[in-house]
Amino acid sequence: MNKAAIITAFLLLLSGIPTVAQPSLPSMTVVSVGDGDTLRVRNQQGQSGTIRLGCIDAPEMKQNPWGQQSRTRLVQLLPVGQTVQVRQIERDRYKRLVAEVFVSNRSVNLTMVQEGQAVVYRQYLKGCDSTKDQFLQAEAIAKQQKVGFWNQSQPMMPWDFRRGKKNIQPNTTRSQQQQCDPSYPDFCIPPNLSDLDCRDVPYRRFRVNQPDPHGFDRDRDGIGCER
Repeated sequence: MNKAAIITAFLLLLSGIPTVAQPSLPSMTVVSVGDGDTLRVRNQQGQSGTIRLGCIDAPEMKQNPWGQQSRTRLVQLLPVGQTVQVRQIERDRYKRLVAEVFVSNRSVNLTMVQEGQAVVYRQYLKGCDSTKDQFLQAEAIAKQQKVGFWNQSQPMMPWDFRRGKKNIQPNTTRSQQQQCDPSYPDFCIPPNLSDLDCRDVPYRRFRVNQPDPHGFDRDRDGIGCER
């Protein structure tokens, strides 16, 4: 661990928020690492599955060089055969186990944020309610010290990169609305934009008018992205 990471970890310990795993958490074995926030594990019954590190988001692999650096660091933290403890948060739409992973009672999720190898995924931070302040503090220090992902002039958040940094903004003026798709009066999606889904917009339960070109209103009740 470099000097910046050591200072970060020390400050976090002083915050008084627990970072250790509970003894009752299930143990699993690392099979492989996909990218900076996904890995394959095997449980004690020999069953394999994918874990998505909860409450954080690592740079995409195509975000050179940050995505590869993030994956390399996760491989170092979680080599094949490493025993980990897993705190389950939920299952995502891809049936992956969203979880916080611990090695020697230290949160790997938090370590990735401390070292600037991942950012806090605020949209899904509710899965870490008891330690969210610690995650946010870790990110703030990493950003201030410009470590890892933060050592660039204009970092693009992974979720923006995934959706091509599409310009989706709340409606404000009539002139702006004239450049927006009228199917979505609550915010602005430019007409003729490539197909989107609910993951691409930061809104839920918004008004939808037909023809609804992006299919946000699946049950045609006039409300989009209800879940």
